[in-house]
Amino acid sequence: MITYVLLHGAWHGGWVWRRVVPDLRAAGHQVLAPTLTGLSDRAHLINPSVGLDTHVRDVVALLDAAELSDVVLVGHSYAGQVITAVADQRPRSVRARVYLDAFVGNDGEAAIDLLPATVADHYREAVAGPGFGWLIPVRQLPALGVTEAADLAWLGPRLTPHPWLSYTQPLALRGDHRDVPARFIECTEWARVFRGQAERARAAGWPVTAVPTGHEAMVTAPSALATALLDAGRQ
Repeated sequence: MITYVLLHGAWHGGWVWRRVVPDLRAAGHQVLAPTLTGLSDRAHLINPSVGLDTHVRDVVALLDAAELSDVVLVGHSYAGQVITAVADQRPRSVRARVYLDAFVGNDGEAAIDLLPATVADHYREAVAGPGFGWLIPVRQLPALGVTEAADLAWLGPRLTPHPWLSYTQPLALRGDHRDVPARFIECTEWARVFRGQAERARAAGWPVTAVPTGHEAMVTAPSALATALLDAGRQ
């Protein structure tokens, strides 16, 4: 039995995987979808010191406490940074890394460095203004490719500001993550902010799968995404 650990991106919580989890469990796998510190149902823990290191500790502690092995570690969007660092610290526990429209960072790179310049500038302006200098305000969901009224009604009230420090802290890697096979799933029916990250993955020789949906594939194309994740578990 494989254990899938599904990590959400900015503004979200573990609940966002709700439409994907049943297919993975029906295939006989264990699924964990934790919420990172400071977000969603853990928003009461947010403060200016919550950053990438905090979120990496969240997941490493989960792997250790539950004595998990043979893990398929899935990171959506921002959480690409998290799964890279976790795989670097616990390579023997992780079977595969899956980057779902996510950052593919190298040692010394922060998430903000990996965004297209216009998007990065927008983030900085939002943080400096309504983010009070330490929060990334929630983005408008249509910009992420979510357009269905039911999806907007489900997602919108549950999203919370994201800690800016997690985007500015650089990865500090030993290099052990390279021992863990990786693949990229690109969401192709939106602004494709992560196209450059998909190109990095191809250049590294990773398998790259396209899912024709917006950035929130776990919401807008859960069956197609579950199929891609099950394929990743077989590699």
